[in-house]
Amino acid sequence: MPIEKSELRRVMGHFATGVSIITTVDKDGKPAGLTANALTSVSLTPPLLLICVDKKAESYHCFDESKVFTVNLLTADQEGLSRKFAVSGGEKFEGVSFSRGANGAPILNGVLTFMECKVVGVYDGGDHTIYLGEIEEASTSEGEPLLFYRGGYRSFAP
Repeated sequence: MPIEKSELRRVMGHFATGVSIITTVDKDGKPAGLTANALTSVSLTPPLLLICVDKKAESYHCFDESKVFTVNLLTADQEGLSRKFAVSGGEKFEGVSFSRGANGAPILNGVLTFMECKVVGVYDGGDHTIYLGEIEEASTSEGEPLLFYRGGYRSFAP
């Protein structure tokens, strides 16, 4: 018998992760995005990563419509941005500086890393959908990552 949802959340909370905002666009090109830590590198050749998007997420339909997404890995000083994109409703991009990537999805200013992807596979994952993306463009900058551990935001200890 599988473990309960609350127990799985507690157990997985012991796995420290980076924090990202995954951006995409709707059918009209309007930016959409959400905070996520469910992503992983899959392959170096070809360069693949996967993201997991909750089927109840407000921007869920945009991933299927656009077939593109950009992973924006956040810096330690972007907790407020993470919180803004973690809630449902509202204009998430209001007051947020970004540029459009080659795939059309927003690249948020000041992020640690961004990876622009095109969707090359879609898989059912229970209450989430798993999107396999081929990385077409990427860039990094210097800084400390924003981390999530045991239900809270963290940073590296000196």
